[in-house]
Amino acid sequence: MSIHAPLEQRTDAGFMTCYLDALALVERLHRLLLDVIKDEFERVGVLEVNAVQALLLFNIGDNEVTAGELKSRGYYQGSNVSYNLKKLVEMGYMHHQRCEIDRRSVRVRLTQKGRMIRDVVSALFERHADGLQSRGVIEAQGIEDITFSLRRVERYWTDQIRYIY
Repeated sequence: MSIHAPLEQRTDAGFMTCYLDALALVERLHRLLLDVIKDEFERVGVLEVNAVQALLLFNIGDNEVTAGELKSRGYYQGSNVSYNLKKLVEMGYMHHQRCEIDRRSVRVRLTQKGRMIRDVVSALFERHADGLQSRGVIEAQGIEDITFSLRRVERYWTDQIRYIY
């Protein structure tokens, strides 16, 4: 684009560049988060649980949920939630039970073994939060601003999907 283009076009092109950079960064951060979790589990000697499974356990926490609820939250795009839940049940990290009302639906909750994994991830995130603040990487207001902006983008994208159909 020429520097002689109208200001609106230059601004839009600059915004587009920043938007694409932000999209790439979000994607890289997600992959990096999975690598960080994987490294933590290797460090503590837990090798049978992968990073996606660990995040599943962390996000379920003390709740009892269905696979459908986990999928609808959208945390696990690109991973097979049903497969991971089945593996976690087989390995003893989760209990599962058919729903009384809808027999097709299965509810899951963490076992003691699953809560131990959740606690490892929780401790990791706590150390990271402390480190980010104590080293001056980002302050509370900065993380609030990022979260606020990302929620607005999430809402915008959700609206785009809704209006397509």
